[in-house]
Amino acid sequence: MQYLDGNTDHPTADVIHKSLTKKYPTMSMATVYNTLDILTNRGCVRELTIEPQKKRFDPNTTHHHHLICLVCKKIVDVHRVENVHLPPEEQGDFEIIGHHIEFYGMCKPCKEENGGETVKQTGQPKELRKEIP
Repeated sequence: MQYLDGNTDHPTADVIHKSLTKKYPTMSMATVYNTLDILTNRGCVRELTIEPQKKRFDPNTTHHHHLICLVCKKIVDVHRVENVHLPPEEQGDFEIIGHHIEFYGMCKPCKEENGGETVKQTGQPKELRKEIP
């Protein structure tokens, strides 16, 4: 838990394992997964599924949202979002108990590396575009 305390990088289990094995070389991935599972079930960390193949973990369990770079997958906490409203006709018979919003875009370093173009302008990051002969 000490590694996650105050960590704003939203690390994956692999990143956590790599970092902790520097100090605890015999620590297994199973230990990391089991510990994260316990911490998630106890509400000490939030599991984020931003990339389907990689779960990330957020030790900040207070209500907040996320800003996600589509290129480098950097995740930034967003604590203030204004004017979120769900019209009654969309709510239907649901009792709303919470919400989480994910904003997608490009971080400044990725946009600069992409020649100042955004993913929306180009359709995809520069490094993923195929050169046309």
